[in-house]
Amino acid sequence: MLELLTDPQAWASLLTLTALEIVLGIDNIIFISIVAARLPVEQQDHARRLGLGAALIMRLILLASIAWIVGLTQPIFTIFDHTVSWRDVIMLVGGLFLLAKGTWEIHHMMEGDDEERLASGATASFGGVITQIMILDIVFSLDSVITAVGMAQHLPVMIAAVVIAMGVMLVAAKPVGDFIHRHPTAKMLALSFLLLVGVALMADGLHFHIPRGYLYFAIAFSLLVEVLNLAAARRRRRAKAAAAAPHSQAAGH
Repeated sequence: MLELLTDPQAWASLLTLTALEIVLGIDNIIFISIVAARLPVEQQDHARRLGLGAALIMRLILLASIAWIVGLTQPIFTIFDHTVSWRDVIMLVGGLFLLAKGTWEIHHMMEGDDEERLASGATASFGGVITQIMILDIVFSLDSVITAVGMAQHLPVMIAAVVIAMGVMLVAAKPVGDFIHRHPTAKMLALSFLLLVGVALMADGLHFHIPRGYLYFAIAFSLLVEVLNLAAARRRRRAKAAAAAPHSQAAGH
């Protein structure tokens, strides 16, 4: 352990892996934020913390079972010269779940079901939300841990990177959730991102790897455009308010 503290390569691996784990955790944060928004306001923070805490525990358990993780990538059967492993099955099921969940959320958002739900005071059950989070935690954790095993040679470095990344995600979860809740267009972008991730997971399960960098660049570019649109809308509102102020003062006299 002391040798790792003085090994520059170990520190470089830690920094690189931590940054990668944070990037890989973005889709987890977005999913948790969207699902938790269906709970009463006083339960949302608790659900986000519990969901990310469960994700951390899942990742640590998987890291402690590296031999089992490696075994998941071994073929279990073959279909038309296409080998299928347990990892492929998990990726396919997780991708289908994300596609179904994203489509369902977009449907309810566009059809106005969310407004009707809020008006009636109806909310999702806490157990149901946590169950959905746990299902996706398994998929995202498996992807994250396989990446960690492939990049780092030492278990303490992997564990430290995962814990640091999860701490960053825990701090970022509430601001991200609040931003998505305040801006419906940002929520639509987030849901579109989940659909992209779902397709990427299914492609991985079918052995067609889509570099995550392409997906993250697409959503980052779209988010930048949306931020610029929000800033322009804010300036228009301020200009309209400033133009209306003299008329209000004149009417008062």
